[in-house]
Amino acid sequence: MSGERADPVRAPTCDLAAARALWAPAGPYLNTASYGLPPAPAFEALEAALADWRGGRTSWEGWGQATERSRVLFAELVGVGPERVAVGATVSQLVGLVAAALPPGARVLVPDVEFTSNLFPWMMRAQVECVPAERLAEAIDARTRLVAFSAVQSATGAVADIDAVVSAARHHGALTVVDATQACGWLELDAARFDALACAAYKWLMSPRGTAFLALSEELLAIVEPLAAGWYAGEDPHDSYYGPPLRLAASARRLDTSPAWFSWVGTEPALELVGRIGVEAIGAHDVALANRFRAGLGLEPSDSAIVSVDVAGAEQSLERAGIRAAVRAGSLRASFHLYNTHEDVDAALDALTG
Repeated sequence: MSGERADPVRAPTCDLAAARALWAPAGPYLNTASYGLPPAPAFEALEAALADWRGGRTSWEGWGQATERSRVLFAELVGVGPERVAVGATVSQLVGLVAAALPPGARVLVPDVEFTSNLFPWMMRAQVECVPAERLAEAIDARTRLVAFSAVQSATGAVADIDAVVSAARHHGALTVVDATQACGWLELDAARFDALACAAYKWLMSPRGTAFLALSEELLAIVEPLAAGWYAGEDPHDSYYGPPLRLAASARRLDTSPAWFSWVGTEPALELVGRIGVEAIGAHDVALANRFRAGLGLEPSDSAIVSVDVAGAEQSLERAGIRAAVRAGSLRASFHLYNTHEDVDAALDALTG
């Protein structure tokens, strides 16, 4: 992290063909929905930081700068100002702050198969009603205080009807909280459309586990309390080490927790690369590969980078071929990202169909 680096916002663009050389998977890796593979700049930055740590060759402030640059890069990806973005380690930790701001017993609507990081925090505080995802928008009414859902469902890859949910929530004055963990990095999202957007960066943003973001509307930012505030939530963290008075940041930074340095060192270059290539181009690439896979299995095309399909013995067949995927909710889940190619898809189809 020593030395000057180019402004990531103004860095030159990078096309997909050139970018593919930045990864070196051991074999076809179709499991980004579990964790993404780091591009070379992210992995090398992390290795350098760990070497400096082991040798005691530097102070920690340079590692800390990666957190602030990551905040700016993520804010740009989702279309809001960095002053609206808080950083943490996990989605459940950040969503829990919003849940704590609700009045006890508030009615919260959640899809019935929602990943529990965006379910359990609400169940700790509110009266949660689970409905099928396809009925989420129509279930919103005047009693609804908040709607929490995933932009892309973790198990099936189904893309939410965001327009319908947001429109219904606005009509009834309900807040919207979206978990974008399975979307950010390949699906274009405007965080300004929601009252809160939470995202863990270790999947489609290809970062080390332990970095997450929360973009908040002004309404929520005004009522969400920094329940885990520490020195890093101070207006000037370096002037917030010891003693009163309470002196928290005026921006969403007051909700920050002290960053795990090395995770953020690896996050910054990964976000920079996503921004350089562009989410639109990444999404087109990912969905095209997913649809090639779907076509090979006799399925209709979809709008998702994730494919969920029932194939007997699929996990074992792929593993024998050296291909990594996952099983979720009893079905094979294959997910496609920047480092995947047509050859990866065809190899998986050969393994599954013989």
